[in-house]
Amino acid sequence: MLSDYFIDRPRMAIVIAIVISLAGLLALSRIPVAQLPDIVPPEVQVSAVYPGASASVLEATVAQPIESRVVGVDKMIYMKSSSGADGSYNLDVSFALGTDPDINTVNVNNRVQTAMASLPPEVQLQGLTVQKRTSSVLQFITLYSEGGKLDPLTITNYAIINVLDELSRISGVGQALLFGRENYSMRIWFDTARLTSLGLGPSDVIRAVQAQSVQAPIGRLGARPIPEDQQFQLNLQTQGRLTTPEQFGAIVIRANPDGSVLQVKDVARIELGAQNQDTFSRLNGDPSVTIGIYLSPGANALTVSKAVNATLEKLRDRFPEGLQARVVHDSTVFVRDTISAVIKALIEAFVLVGIVVFLFLGNLRATIIPIIAIPVSLVGSFAVLLMLGYSANSVSICRLAPMPSQYQRL
Repeated sequence: MLSDYFIDRPRMAIVIAIVISLAGLLALSRIPVAQLPDIVPPEVQVSAVYPGASASVLEATVAQPIESRVVGVDKMIYMKSSSGADGSYNLDVSFALGTDPDINTVNVNNRVQTAMASLPPEVQLQGLTVQKRTSSVLQFITLYSEGGKLDPLTITNYAIINVLDELSRISGVGQALLFGRENYSMRIWFDTARLTSLGLGPSDVIRAVQAQSVQAPIGRLGARPIPEDQQFQLNLQTQGRLTTPEQFGAIVIRANPDGSVLQVKDVARIELGAQNQDTFSRLNGDPSVTIGIYLSPGANALTVSKAVNATLEKLRDRFPEGLQARVVHDSTVFVRDTISAVIKALIEAFVLVGIVVFLFLGNLRATIIPIIAIPVSLVGSFAVLLMLGYSANSVSICRLAPMPSQYQRL
């Protein structure tokens, strides 16, 4: 039998056991760790914004041109889209399991670019976002203000500038998504009665704002060709995009024949506020914003979770007064508990195996052999899992340790 070969050659068996253990230890440092097996197809998400448009308008002007180009992309399984009444459009394209997410993103982006010319100018101005996406949620982090010292707009602005980029740069983080973001924007509230009495419409104000709030190159004075006595060259600078409510209020809508001018502040109220106020979130009654951390395909959940928590601790030192961060959901907690339970069960199994073998055989050498063989076989199993492309999850870990219940029955 095959076992007789190793019994007669113990040194060979020891060398093979050492090689298996080393391979398993190397695999443990590289194998992806997750709560569940990776059975969800990779996705690519296409996002667009059409300000002021209804869901039916989005479906007709944005969804149809994009989906007619994307359908049939290589390795695609199916796709689904949603058009919101807030002017947002999302298309999720699912691909076959095991395909390269980066290649899928490139293929979808190439198809989307062919539809750009068919989209409304407002959508082209906002731009389209094409990014790979995984449904594997690692954590939900909430930034909140104790006692309501900071409003959601301030928290959102701080998170975008100081927190979101730091989390996105962590290795293994596929996407750091800020839910319900309220970007700073100049809000112009029209006095419709005043506009009607002057024979104007909102489009007239919009055209005036677009024409007078621009970042334009002015040029240079004294550039070549120049006369011999020219000694200086000056780069001209002028005010670019407007930034304050007063500057927007001074925009001229039209000039009257009598020399008077009609400005935006005469027909509207201007204030600096949130671009979109459709969504908001609270934590225990305090204003908050939530950041979702999604894993990249094949990432180690435990390693990424530790890196995210370490980054969050570093960022806490720079938080303004009244701002706090809290991890409200962490999928690795269950993974850690599962690993701890498996390790505890294995230790109990080693002890039971040693006791049972020693009581029945009464030989110390015969007792040491199974105690050594069990961890060698378990650690070596991770090398096989990594070679086959599997991850260490709650299903595979439990399958690797069926012995505790058997020896407990003994």
